[in-house]
Amino acid sequence: MFSPSTPITGASITGLTSPTYTIAADTPPNASSKQYAVTALGGTQTGVVAHSISAPFTLTMFRPATFKVLSNPNASGVIRSFPKNSFEVLTRKGLSVLANQPVQLGSIRSTFTIPAGADTYDAVSVKAMISAHIGLLTQIAQGLADTVITGTL
Repeated sequence: MFSPSTPITGASITGLTSPTYTIAADTPPNASSKQYAVTALGGTQTGVVAHSISAPFTLTMFRPATFKVLSNPNASGVIRSFPKNSFEVLTRKGLSVLANQPVQLGSIRSTFTIPAGADTYDAVSVKAMISAHIGLLTQIAQGLADTVITGTL
C-alpha cells in the first residue's frame, strides 16, 4: 500500500542538511491513484518551498485502473501472452528557472512493470526487485543530483 509516513526523511545531498518532508493526503488525479502534498520542510533547505497551487510539490502513486491476469494455456499447455501491470510513482515539484519568470514543473517517474502472475507465484522476487531499485536510488542520490545538474554520468 502506498501510505508513506510523515515526515519523510530525504536522502543526504549537498546543500540539504537533514532534509525532511511533512506530507498530507491530497486529492489524487484519478480513482486509481493516491497523492500526498509536501506541506512543510524540515532541516536546512534554503530556497526550497513546500507545496502551493502555483508551485506544486506532490508525491503520487498510480495503479492500473483494471488489473491484467494470465490467460489460460492453450491446448498444448502454452500461455501465448503475458500481460503486465504497471505501477508508477510520480514526484512533481514547481521549479524556478529565472528571476521574474513563471514556475515550471519538474518531475521524476519510476514505473514498476510486473508480469501478471508474478505477484503470486514469485512475490519474493518482486519484493527483491523493488528493494534493490529503491536501495540503488537511495545509494546514488548524490550522484543523481550531480548528474541532472552537470549532465555528467
